[in-house]
Amino acid sequence: MGGIIAFVVLLILALIVLMSCIKIVPQAHAYVVERLGAYQQTWSVGLHIKVPFIDTVAKRVNLKEQVVDFAPQPVITKDNVTMRIDTVVFFQITDPKLFAYGVENPIMAIENLTATTLRNIIGEMELDQTLTSREVINTKMRASLDIATDPWGIKVNRVELKNIIPPAAIQDAMEKQMKAERERREAILRAEGEKKSTILVAEGQKESAILEAEAEKQSAILRAEAQKERMIREAEGEAEAILKVQQATADGIRMIREAGADEAVLKIKSLEAFERAADGQATKIIIPSEIQGIAGLAASAKEILK
Repeated sequence: MGGIIAFVVLLILALIVLMSCIKIVPQAHAYVVERLGAYQQTWSVGLHIKVPFIDTVAKRVNLKEQVVDFAPQPVITKDNVTMRIDTVVFFQITDPKLFAYGVENPIMAIENLTATTLRNIIGEMELDQTLTSREVINTKMRASLDIATDPWGIKVNRVELKNIIPPAAIQDAMEKQMKAERERREAILRAEGEKKSTILVAEGQKESAILEAEAEKQSAILRAEAQKERMIREAEGEAEAILKVQQATADGIRMIREAGADEAVLKIKSLEAFERAADGQATKIIIPSEIQGIAGLAASAKEILK
C-alpha cells in the first residue's frame, strides 16, 4: 500500500514538472530562455518545451509598440530662459535578447536619455524658436534616441513634446503680446473696412455724376434734335407757302395773258399793287413818273370795270 502511494505521488510530481516545462508564447510576445544561467534561445509565438531544472525563462518580452509619458523636465534655452517640458516616447522592442541583456532598466535609461537629449537640443535654441519648432525638436530627438537605444534592442518610432511650460512671467508677457497683436489686427481690419467703405461711396458718387452728365447730354441732344426738326418743319412750311404764293401769282399772270389783257390792264394791276402797299404802315410812297401819267386812265378803267 505504501508503494502505491509513493508511486502516485511521484506520478503527480512528474506531471507537475512536465506541465511546468510546457510553455505557450502568446502573440506579439517573446521569451528569452537561459540554460544553466547562459542565454540559450528566444522563443517566438507558439508551443515550446524546456528541459526541466536546466532551462529557465529569463525574461518575457512584449513586442507591441509601447508608450511612455515622462514627467516634465527642466531645460534652459539659449537665451537663458528656464522652462519645463514633458515628452511622450513611442518605442518598440525589436531584439528580445539585446533588450534582456543590453541595459539593466530600459525604461529608466530611455527617460534619462530623453532628458539629456532634450536639454542638448533646447540649449541651442532661443525661447521663441523653441515654442514654434516642435516638429524640428521631435525629429531631432527621435533620431538621437533611435541611435542610442539600438544596442538595447529598442527602436524609437516617435517622440512628441506634450507640454512646454515657460515661467509665469514669460507667460504673462506672451499673453500681453498676443492681446496687443489681436488689437493691432482688429484696428487694421477696422481701418481697411472704413477705407473700402469710403472708396465704395466715392465710386458711387462718381458713377452717379457720370450718369447725371450722360442723362443731361442725352437730354440736350434730344432738345437740339427736336428744335432742329421744328425749324426744318417751319422752313418747309414757309417754303411751301412761298411756293404757293408764287404759284398763285404765276397762275394769275398766266390767266391775264390768256385773257388777252393789254398794256393798260397791266398798268392798272401795277397800281393795285401800289394800293396794297399803301395800305401798310408806310407813311410815304414814292410813285414813278411814268405811272403818274396814267392815273387818269386808271380811274377811268376802274369806272368801266365796275
